[in-house]
Amino acid sequence: MGRAKGPTYQVPFRRRREARTNYRLRYKLLKSDKPLFVVRRSLKYIYVSIMKPDIGGDKTIVSVSSKILKDKYGWYGLKNTPAAYLTGYIAGKYALKKGVKEAILNLGVAWSKNASIPYAAVMGARDAGLDIPMGEEVLVDEDRIKGLHIAEYAKLLKERDPDLFKRRFSIYLEMGIDPMKIPEMFEDVKNKIISDLGDTDG
Repeated sequence: MGRAKGPTYQVPFRRRREARTNYRLRYKLLKSDKPLFVVRRSLKYIYVSIMKPDIGGDKTIVSVSSKILKDKYGWYGLKNTPAAYLTGYIAGKYALKKGVKEAILNLGVAWSKNASIPYAAVMGARDAGLDIPMGEEVLVDEDRIKGLHIAEYAKLLKERDPDLFKRRFSIYLEMGIDPMKIPEMFEDVKNKIISDLGDTDG
């Protein structure tokens, strides 16, 4: 396919060409003048930030990495759905302490195919007391939030392929954690976070 050219052809902005920025959505978010709830994922962690949009560059109000779940609460699955929820919950509590009561999800182009992680983070922040609009059709199932799907997969794998089970869940097993008990562990970690940060926004 030949490259588009001619006097009427407009070259897309670099960040849009690189699938990093949706400029139409960006414009709408700027017009709302509300803080942005942003979820990103690296090779190791999930990051939840609350940003104040600005023409000169977004200003960070709150930034939380799922690394805190391991360092402070003993949670070791740092890129999964439960981790997204818990990180979002912590970010929501931090935001409330900074006087931020509402935000808008900036999903971005990176999550166009799999948005369960950012939506789980939003659900965590909402449960923490932060007001973020969210349609019922994108709510993540509560069992998935708690990691039941991970526990069921671990059980199935242990029965069918013990060697693969040991490799796939090696981090948990090395720490003496039974991956089939992840839902119970989720509740324990959430209760610790609530104990630290409070159950309501006060």
